[in-house]
This record gives sequence, structure tokens and C-alpha cells, in this order.
Amino acid sequence: MKKKNKASNRWRFFSGALTRRAISCLTKDLIKEYNKSAKIGDKKMFIKDIKNCEEIVAGDETTLKEILHPLKDELKIRYSIAHAVVKPGKKTLWHRMKASEVYYILQGNGLMHIDDETKEVESGHVIYIPPNSKQRISNTGNQDLIFLCIADPAWRKEDEEILEK
Repeated sequence: MKKKNKASNRWRFFSGALTRRAISCLTKDLIKEYNKSAKIGDKKMFIKDIKNCEEIVAGDETTLKEILHPLKDELKIRYSIAHAVVKPGKKTLWHRMKASEVYYILQGNGLMHIDDETKEVESGHVIYIPPNSKQRISNTGNQDLIFLCIADPAWRKEDEEILEK
């Protein structure tokens, strides 16, 4: 008769369903793993005030404040989030990113250009930008175009190529 160990019990299936014991063990393991990975020091919550974030001008000429970045904040995330502003009548330089990006428009109107497509965008719109796409955004309104930029994996300077000067 084969000897059973605790690890094999956790993954034992009967008629396609986990046993109660396996679910209990798995749940305890997941809770332990969550508590371990979610901790930042002794805390599980992380709050950052955008007013305290450094403002920079990115390579594509967007004014940015990096909100979250796994290399700068003690967070176990793969993505980065930046708060971006394009002034009225301005546009970003054509550029390409190795990472996929998502823009969430918070305020204003503009034109989003991805490869050979151009679409009007406005507050409340979410735009997915595939990796390695030629892209730019133009502010066509009379107020700042403000959006969140989410890059996955997280933004790195070496992953961005500026296509014009």
C-alpha cells in the first residue's frame, strides 16, 4: 500500500472536485501566501498622494507623475501607473513601447493615434495600446488632457523608443 503525504492530499480530486480537506489546506496556504506577499513592512495597505510625486517630462514630451512602480515602491506588482498631462493644442511625440499600455482618460478631449488608426477620445474612455505599436496622443480641447497610463510590464526607459525629435 502506498504511503500518502500531506502535499498529495492537497491536490487530490474526486469526480472532478476537490475534497473538503484539500480545499481547507489550499485555502489556508493561499491566505498565508497573500499575507506574506501583500505585506509592505508591517502594513498591507499602500497609499500615495499624487501631490508628493515628482513631476517629469517624459521622452515623448508628456508631463508625468509616476504613481506606482515596482522598482520604486515596495509593491509586488508587474505594472506601473503614471498620471499624464498634455496641454491644450499639444501632442506627444510618436513613440513605441515594448510593453502594452492602457490609457484611462480622466479629463479633456483628444485624438489617439495607434499605428494607422486615429480615434477621438474623451473623459471616461479607456484605450488599449498593443506592445510595439507606433503611438501618440493629441489634445484637441481647451483644457488639459489628463489620463492614467498603465504599462504592463512596468515602464522602463530602455523599453521606449522615440520615433521623432
